[in-house]
Amino acid sequence: MIIGTGIDIIENARVAEKIGKANGFKEKVFSAREIAYCESVANPIQNFAARFAAKEAFLKATGHGLLLGWELSEIEITSDEKGKPGMVLHGIFKEEALKNNWNRIHVSLSHVQEMSCAVVIIEQ
Repeated sequence: MIIGTGIDIIENARVAEKIGKANGFKEKVFSAREIAYCESVANPIQNFAARFAAKEAFLKATGHGLLLGWELSEIEITSDEKGKPGMVLHGIFKEEALKNNWNRIHVSLSHVQEMSCAVVIIEQ
């Protein structure tokens, strides 16, 4: 049963600006594995932006938004060996998923030169 769906779109330039500042934004929002992955690909900003959009889409799909938690680095966007995106939850987000029986989380990412977007579906 589908519990919620979420979608988000963001301008890549906004993410590039935030990552470019020395205020720790990147480390607050992305896990160490996400940072390593994004910095290893041809278009890091597009990949950072798509992952940021997926985190926002997940929060929308929960129906709680940021009331669920602020530690966005605990929502980790992964990629399997074929490049298919997935999501691993940590901390309060993992606790909430266990409590509410969120058994499957589907993630779709897309990006072009100027924009990135993501769709998340939570199933029970």
